[in-house]
Amino acid sequence: MMLDYVVIGGAQAGLSMAYHLKTMDKKFIVVDGEQEIGASWLNRWDSLKLFTPTEYNHLPRLKFNAQKGHYPTKVEVANYFKSYVEKFQIPVQLNTLVTGVRKTEKGFVVTHKDGEIEAKNVVVATGPFHIPYTPPCHTKISENVFQMHSNYYKGVDQLEEGDALVVGGGDSGYQILDEISKDPARTVYFSGVTKVNSIPQQFLGKTLWWWFTLIGFLSYHKYSWIGKKISSFPQPIIGTDVKEILSRKNVIISGRTKDALKDEIIFENNSISSIKNIVWATGYRPNFKWIEGLELDENSYPKNYRGVSNIEGLYFIGLPWMYTRGSATLGGVSKDASYLANIMRTNA
Repeated sequence: MMLDYVVIGGAQAGLSMAYHLKTMDKKFIVVDGEQEIGASWLNRWDSLKLFTPTEYNHLPRLKFNAQKGHYPTKVEVANYFKSYVEKFQIPVQLNTLVTGVRKTEKGFVVTHKDGEIEAKNVVVATGPFHIPYTPPCHTKISENVFQMHSNYYKGVDQLEEGDALVVGGGDSGYQILDEISKDPARTVYFSGVTKVNSIPQQFLGKTLWWWFTLIGFLSYHKYSWIGKKISSFPQPIIGTDVKEILSRKNVIISGRTKDALKDEIIFENNSISSIKNIVWATGYRPNFKWIEGLELDENSYPKNYRGVSNIEGLYFIGLPWMYTRGSATLGGVSKDASYLANIMRTNA
């Protein structure tokens, strides 16, 4: 059966798009490689909470069911997605890992491990996080040292006894460093950028997102002068007191990780042989090679204008800075979904 649309990805971006396709009375299906809706959030570390309070986390036409000012946990986000699917009766096919998309004379063929799906149009909503990246030197480290990427980190119970190293100075790196170093008996080395902007979640009695909304910070698009300026700066660390964490007696700043040899980890400032655990909070690399004929930009993301790609009938949603800083966030993706829905109505 030829569908009107296949939506690849069942998290916030895919569900936002599915809502609009439902109102347009289109024949579509949302496919996802995981075993349950919300798995992309449930797979993150146990203490994870959103940076944005409840009132800024709504998908189209369904409010997040939590008190105003509450910062939802990963479980609450996953449950919200499940209730969204149930409320709007969104057709979802789980355990369907897509391995290829190719254009045909009739539309598209979407290939997955158990077969193929034909559709006139495809919406790729796989998000910004694809392949966990770990620096090449990790292969030189002794098997006696426990290593994991932050993608697989759940909590300190996973770690062995002894010193630990956290590599990576983004939100994930600092949150994990905070959690691991709360045990004063464990020495924790930190390798990452220390000169970062740290912004509290509350300021003068209002949430950070209230201020962002007031000044329009999240609405500036990447093609505007101010949007280009904002997107050129590193993203600030939100809701984590970086100075306090780095001032702890058991936290040692080691500079950039340069190399490794067995038990010895070599940094800019020194080399350490006592480390028994390493958490690589070193980000992800995008992977869109499975889409035939797609043009990629210098950062290996699809070339597009507000989600419309170079291939007719192929759309994207949920990419970082696809239009604004909020494009890849739970609270910001709805605007992009509404824009794409209007484009689809025009092209129908």
